[in-house]
Amino acid sequence: MKAVTWSQPDDCVLCRRRMWRKMLRPCNLLLWQVALSLSYHVVTASPCGGGSDIFAALRENSPTGQFISELGITAEPGANRANSLRLCVSGEDAAWFYLDGRTLRLNASDPRVLDKEAQGPMLIAELTCYQDDVIQSKFRILVEILNENDNRPKFVEETIHRFTVNEAVDADGDVISYIIDPSSSDPQFFRIDLPNSGKIVLNKPLDYETRTQVQVLIWAQEVNTEEKFNTSAVLTVNIEDGDDQYPHFLPCTRVSPGVPVCVSPTYSTNITQKHQDLVLKFSPGPIRAEDGDRGLNTPLIYSILSGGNQSRFEINNRTGEIQLTRAVPLRHQEKTFTLSVMVCQEDDHLKYSVVSVLIRVLNENTFPPVFNRTTFKGFIVQNLNPASIVTTYGNHVLQILASDRDFSDGLNPNIHYSILPPSGLYQVTNDGVLIARTDSLHAFDRHIIQVVARDEESGEEVSASVDIEVLQTGQLVPRGAFTEQQMFGNVDSRLAGGIIAIILLLVLSAVVFLMLRVVKRR
Repeated sequence: MKAVTWSQPDDCVLCRRRMWRKMLRPCNLLLWQVALSLSYHVVTASPCGGGSDIFAALRENSPTGQFISELGITAEPGANRANSLRLCVSGEDAAWFYLDGRTLRLNASDPRVLDKEAQGPMLIAELTCYQDDVIQSKFRILVEILNENDNRPKFVEETIHRFTVNEAVDADGDVISYIIDPSSSDPQFFRIDLPNSGKIVLNKPLDYETRTQVQVLIWAQEVNTEEKFNTSAVLTVNIEDGDDQYPHFLPCTRVSPGVPVCVSPTYSTNITQKHQDLVLKFSPGPIRAEDGDRGLNTPLIYSILSGGNQSRFEINNRTGEIQLTRAVPLRHQEKTFTLSVMVCQEDDHLKYSVVSVLIRVLNENTFPPVFNRTTFKGFIVQNLNPASIVTTYGNHVLQILASDRDFSDGLNPNIHYSILPPSGLYQVTNDGVLIARTDSLHAFDRHIIQVVARDEESGEEVSASVDIEVLQTGQLVPRGAFTEQQMFGNVDSRLAGGIIAIILLLVLSAVVFLMLRVVKRR
């Protein structure tokens, strides 16, 4: 059986290290979209067919032999003696990889450890598949190096500055001692090692993102006299911004108050299969980042790491705007595109940030949702239960549903129901059923609420009113809108009897009055 051969970068004449350097754009340490834009040729009928680009991630300090990825080629290397199948790993970081059959593994050693701080955030190489010494396929290898906490913090010597206060002069020639006033504004940032020297040492690092200026009160006091005369001076230090912060996407949500670290937002938008040549608008706002060092405001570069769908989505590397270059075909199965967008400093590509961008493909919306009526009638019987369902005529459950002609059955699963303004007495479910807090209602009350149906994909809304009557305990729900029971449905039976008695009494009084008048005339 013929073994798979692995060649170092010098053995692969056609795969030179400078090929990657010429093709990488300014953010060449993490620009996956540059790698995605490189053209390659795969002959699916050859034994090299079936392979694909390799995107993986490894933690720094991983041991040699660490699994990276399966190659995915259809033929087993060396299995067919008639076809001389040979695999070659080449490129800028090829020495970090070796092949174990169809498995790609990490090639590390004791003196050479995978270190993100030394190597950078990405390993880039290329896998070439030969058959009878003829190139059949080329695949990119992009391995992200994940950071581990393997370095102790230390102060940068250049940030430890010394300040000298002008010497306090005593006409008597007395000995002067210098003291930092602990009650002054920022005494924690300074110290005086030699009280008689007047030299003030920076005691802790200064952070421009937290404070742009610090002050401390210095006292000069006589040491060798009984009077201990003294004087004071205020030392003001203006802090200059250093390039020590990474760029972050907006809006910035702080990890915690006072910590200049942001949690990246998730940008999202919706498109249809008819959209093309369109600059996309996102929520919660446009894709935009800023330098974490506000005093420097270094220019930034945007790029798409992954998910560009063969340049269907392109980004303006200066503004961050993403453009849909061509429409999504009707046969396309994916309903959501997930892009990884990176921003890095123009002068330091190691200072970067990555954000996720979600683009949903929606069905074409032609008809808005509608209700079959503008006003619904509801009833609720007062009781001590904490919650009850609102019914309608005939004691049937009142269901407020909107229909959408864009769907064959008229039911749009993306419609969300709500009550506006929100009510503390009623709630509506996603099935359009109203639930009332019956223990908070009173008999003979009447409430009119507005139910809104919103299509979460298109954003279209429709509303309807619901007229709800609160019936007393034991009272029947009317069977119809024009029945006698509905006319007196909200009236107590004893009250109705009293009304009838009053009417009869009035009629009888009128008859007696007329009879008296007739008798009087005669």
